[in-house]
Amino acid sequence: MTDDFRQEIRSVLDEVVLPRADQWEQQGHVSADGWRALAESGLLSLPHNGPGFLRSAVFLDELGGTGYAGIRASIGVSAYMAPAYLHMYGTESQRATWLSPGRIAALAITEQNAGTDLSRLSTVAKPDGGTYRLTGEKLYVANGSAADYLIVLARTRDGGTAPVLSGASLLVVDGRSPGITRHRHETLGWRAADACRVSFDDVPAAGVIGKPDRALMYLMPALDFERLVAGLLAVGGVRHCLDLLRSFVRSHQVRGAALSANQAVRHRLADLDAQFELVRTYAYHLANEHCAGRLDTKAAAVLKLTATELAVTAAQVCVQYHGARGYLDDSVPARLHRDAIAGTIAAGASELVRDLIFESGR
Repeated sequence: MTDDFRQEIRSVLDEVVLPRADQWEQQGHVSADGWRALAESGLLSLPHNGPGFLRSAVFLDELGGTGYAGIRASIGVSAYMAPAYLHMYGTESQRATWLSPGRIAALAITEQNAGTDLSRLSTVAKPDGGTYRLTGEKLYVANGSAADYLIVLARTRDGGTAPVLSGASLLVVDGRSPGITRHRHETLGWRAADACRVSFDDVPAAGVIGKPDRALMYLMPALDFERLVAGLLAVGGVRHCLDLLRSFVRSHQVRGAALSANQAVRHRLADLDAQFELVRTYAYHLANEHCAGRLDTKAAAVLKLTATELAVTAAQVCVQYHGARGYLDDSVPARLHRDAIAGTIAAGASELVRDLIFESGR
């Protein structure tokens, strides 16, 4: 079943994503017809939990395997990372309203002075009758210009000297609300991710997710899931990079022989392949653990760290072995390298993730 489903996914991605991928990279976002085609294929409504999540794991792996990390980030956020908060903590009414595969979702968490350290959160949401009104600015919001709804982290009361994020809440905001302005970031990589600076000027929230002032309780499990998703996407990206490398070193001639005739080259790729097999096996092990409700913070952090950093290493080798042609701005190796770097920052920078792993080992 898994092999047949994997082939079905590849067929959809070959038809819907790959012919449009370069255009999406140039324009900075996945086009409306692309979102529509993916929604109609059913790939944007695969299970988040239970045994069915294995189908999602295969999809995320194959999506990463397209080699376009900006596209995988955009789809990963919209189909998994942002809606996870509604799946986990939303009401039946909220899920019925927002969780349609045709809706594009965004996560608005990071701020200028609140990234790794969210205790310096400055976006505020003040009570207004039965809802809240938001004022503030979020950065690096994937799908920022096109989002139909946003999951926003904001302060809903003064936390005083209480622990980090005390007094913060998660809110769902209709992307069509007046008072929202969006400005595209010009990023080094992930160019199709539609990363934006999003400002809220007295914007009404459509509702609170879970209980008010309890964001920290909801963020941690959702971030574990986000890192599982990021790890699976990165695994597919590494596979794509290694496939490209193997093909190149076997076909590229140096002094009358294939580059792969050099033992140092063969051994370097063998090392990368060995690391990849370990990370990929661990990723699917964690997917099974999540299916059984046993995903934990340390395991998710280990996967995210190892998969994204292996992606950087593999991409760097890919650029190096391609020589000057790999350093051209429009070359595939250059795109893979600049995209891979973003993976070590998003969903928790590697330094933060290492801290999580260390603290979880006590």
